[in-house]
Amino acid sequence: QVQLVESGGDLVQPGGSLRLSCAASGIIFSAYDMGWYRQAPGKQRELVALVNSGGSTSYVDSVKGRFTISRDNTKNTVYLQMNSLKPEDTAVYYCNAKFSWSRNYWGQGTQVTVSS
Repeated sequence: QVQLVESGGDLVQPGGSLRLSCAASGIIFSAYDMGWYRQAPGKQRELVALVNSGGSTSYVDSVKGRFTISRDNTKNTVYLQMNSLKPEDTAVYYCNAKFSWSRNYWGQGTQVTVSS
């Protein structure tokens, strides 16, 4: 059984930082591309950051220079370090593990709220 368990979401003031974690089980973690998505109320889910199985990373323009995605294959965990948070970063953040179109898994989501 595949499980992706996110943690680290919280209420934070603008300019603050958070680190999200996603612990995976039931998959060969090192073989999967791992991504963080987010969905704000009334908006579509968007890809925020991706780290592929080879360790290459990519980011949506709005978070470049502020967010860092990383993975630890020894712990089957992917992280999203979020700095200089803005109110527009407020969303539910979802972890995604993808190997193929049929092996594509989601976590339950963790709420990030940026507000003073």
